[in-house]
Amino acid sequence: MWDPAQYLAFADHRARPFYELLARVGAESPRRVVDVGCGPGNLTATLSARWPSAVVEAFDSSPEMVEAARAAGVDARVDDVTEWEPLPDTDVVVSNAVLQWVPSHPSIVSKWAASLPAGAWLAFQVPGNYTDASHRLIREVAGPSLAHVFRADEPVRSPVEYAELLAGCSSVDVWETTYVQRLSGPDPVLEWVSGTALRPVRAALSSPDWEAYLAELAPRLREAYPERADGTTWFPFRRIFVVAQV
Repeated sequence: MWDPAQYLAFADHRARPFYELLARVGAESPRRVVDVGCGPGNLTATLSARWPSAVVEAFDSSPEMVEAARAAGVDARVDDVTEWEPLPDTDVVVSNAVLQWVPSHPSIVSKWAASLPAGAWLAFQVPGNYTDASHRLIREVAGPSLAHVFRADEPVRSPVEYAELLAGCSSVDVWETTYVQRLSGPDPVLEWVSGTALRPVRAALSSPDWEAYLAELAPRLREAYPERADGTTWFPFRRIFVVAQV
């Protein structure tokens, strides 16, 4: 289960990659713009603001996120990324930090590119921190008994692999950025991963086991990401961006 409030706790940090991704999309007057995995809808509104004449389609697999998006005024619906297909008038598809949850996403991205009309834009970004201390420690503390809740392979591909995946498009722009984020508050890295990477662990544990897990994970994250004298913590976060025009 997704918790929209927990996810939005770091809304500014989570929004920046979305805006930098969108800045490379050159569509001028798209007919339909789709937000794949719209989450709580806080960023979907920017699509309507940029392209006011477009139909903005938004969906997410989480009923909780869709409920939050609707409460924010977004006409969102529950749908599955693996089953969704773009309508013929779709000129922009945007997906922000969603596809890493979908093991089959490389083939899905290829299918979308093949079905979009000529000149349409496909843009997505995914986190590239699977091997960083934050995620490595999550798996280590979970141990063998929870190995089944994690992917056996890395959730995302390399930038070159994404470029090759969309090499048949008229243009493809792939890059990566590591944001050195300045977080504040007690256990800020734990708070960050609680809204995303820790979801499968939480779903697999009873409340007492979950509290015991956090009690072991928290000090290890504090050691890996030490608090500075001013109370803030540096948290490097790598992102991979892909923008293609078909």
